[in-house]
Amino acid sequence: MGQSVKIGPMTADTPTALASSSPKIGFISLGCPKALTDSELILTQLRAEGYETSKTFAGADLVIVNTCGFIDDAVKESLDTIGEALAENGKVIVTGCLGAKAGDGGGNLVKNVHPSVLAVTGPHATQEVMDAVHRHVPKPHDPFLDLVPAVRDEFRGVAGIKLTPRHYAYLKISEGCNHRCSFCIIPSMRGDLVSRPIGDVLGDARALFESGVKELLVISQDTSAYGVDVKYRTGFFDGQPVKTRMLDLCARLGELAAPYGAWVRLHYVYPYPHVDELLPLMAEGKVLPYLDVPFQHAHPDVLKRMKRPASGERNLERLAAWRAVCPEIVVRSTFIAGFPGETESEFETLLDFLREAEIDRAGCFAYSPVQGASANDLPGMLPAEVREERRARFMAVAEEVSTRKLQRRVGATMQVLVDHAPALGRKGGSGRSYADAPEIDGTVRLLPPEKASKTLKVGDFTRARIVATDGHDLVALPV
Repeated sequence: MGQSVKIGPMTADTPTALASSSPKIGFISLGCPKALTDSELILTQLRAEGYETSKTFAGADLVIVNTCGFIDDAVKESLDTIGEALAENGKVIVTGCLGAKAGDGGGNLVKNVHPSVLAVTGPHATQEVMDAVHRHVPKPHDPFLDLVPAVRDEFRGVAGIKLTPRHYAYLKISEGCNHRCSFCIIPSMRGDLVSRPIGDVLGDARALFESGVKELLVISQDTSAYGVDVKYRTGFFDGQPVKTRMLDLCARLGELAAPYGAWVRLHYVYPYPHVDELLPLMAEGKVLPYLDVPFQHAHPDVLKRMKRPASGERNLERLAAWRAVCPEIVVRSTFIAGFPGETESEFETLLDFLREAEIDRAGCFAYSPVQGASANDLPGMLPAEVREERRARFMAVAEEVSTRKLQRRVGATMQVLVDHAPALGRKGGSGRSYADAPEIDGTVRLLPPEKASKTLKVGDFTRARIVATDGHDLVALPV
């Protein structure tokens, strides 16, 4: 899930009906869903302290930019956005992954490029951001609330402000990563794995379900490693003991989701052996039979150069075992083509894996050097045109596999979560099946219902019969 999700200074779910004298904060969030959850925490705290959000940079007392620094394009976008905010407002606080990145000649990259920013923090730094806001735009005084200590109900959680549509939300279960993949600089920006207390995670999940969320997307840098850093210690939720580990977390999330008929979707799942334990939960409908697994490559030598924790041969065996337990499972993954030293034969092995593994949804990046990544020092850097040509060949095969698998769904009736339904769906709409995560996978195009009494509503589930395919999407008739 490497897409960039850009949130403007004002969002539909952000309240603005506070006192007109309250200071206004502009906000823009760039990068992945993990950064989005950081933005939600900051906005929730801003609202709790009485700040308003501004519709424009120019109309704000201060602007916060939550940045991404993973690849060069993301760095450029973040630096450009900071420059735009400085030009339109002048008072800018920078947070996020780019804020933790060093410049070429030492010092902080953001400060080197934009020395006039007021403050720079790394990711997952809500308190540091709020401290900077307080220094430059003091929080509004409320005589009725300022003497009341802040209290977080550790067992029931607080849903807070969401930057996603009302019917789905991201739930971050940990920060950082213990892997040192040679192409990645995430650990240098977000640090080693730090698992959130399981009681807090489950409390937040329940609050989200109670607020109307129908799809919970579990995210982290390495979801499979949840609890490793605390040796799977026992926590508590509703007064009951529960271990801090992936299987126990997913089982409890499934229980919390059941009364609401909600979905639980897992992302960033490394294919460790213990992931096999999740398949019965999927087969039983406790969590969606969907896994987002970042395989990255299939040839053992390339995986070794990438310093990845698994080999292609075992991944094929594991996929077969998963499908034996849960035939409906959908697997999405990301890959890198043109990694340094990748031979044509090694790339062909990747294409063969893609065909044999029948990955339902596959994305591919042409390898791009990232400042600070150890892969930059590997021999055999391929010309840019070769990397791009291999990415294009990979995507052609990926589309063939995906299209073939989508064709098998024609004639089936599926549950669809409605994302868009103008005029109550009388002219149709769009949604997603269990096989489709928001923003990164396909959609289900919903035709106008045949029954006049049948309506569609955003955030509701509807049953729909698949009648055709359209590229990476399905076409369905609500029933």
